[in-house]
Amino acid sequence: MKKKTVYTSALIVSLLVMCLFYACKKDQDNGVPAVGVDIYIYTSNPSFIDLNAVGGWTYINGGARGILVYRKSISEFMAYDRNCTYNSSAACSTVYVDNTNIIAVDTCCNSKFSIVDGTVLQAPAAVPLKAYNTTFDGSVLHIYNY
Repeated sequence: MKKKTVYTSALIVSLLVMCLFYACKKDQDNGVPAVGVDIYIYTSNPSFIDLNAVGGWTYINGGARGILVYRKSISEFMAYDRNCTYNSSAACSTVYVDNTNIIAVDTCCNSKFSIVDGTVLQAPAAVPLKAYNTTFDGSVLHIYNY
């Protein structure tokens, strides 16, 4: 009888670990589809003039619904998928920078996010915007997720 109890306990623990792993993985994706991103932006290109000043931002193609690029400092950029993390599969679930130039709003669910760090400023979203990695060498910005 003890062998059966040990096997049952091991099975329950294994199932719990798998559930936790799946839940954590889902949170990392923020509900936003996983899309490969490997983009290079030459900041001297006139198309990206808005990125030449700290606090500047622009939209580019890529990611699930486009990418919002924000210049945080002289040497640091932030890049977020424009797919809202609340009800991310809805057709209208896309964020737009409002007239404050520091808040991204999803007009579908009215969630608000800071473009400085992607955090949620207003519910119903509870998960920050999906961020992509960035590197900047002084003239070329690389946005990627590998």
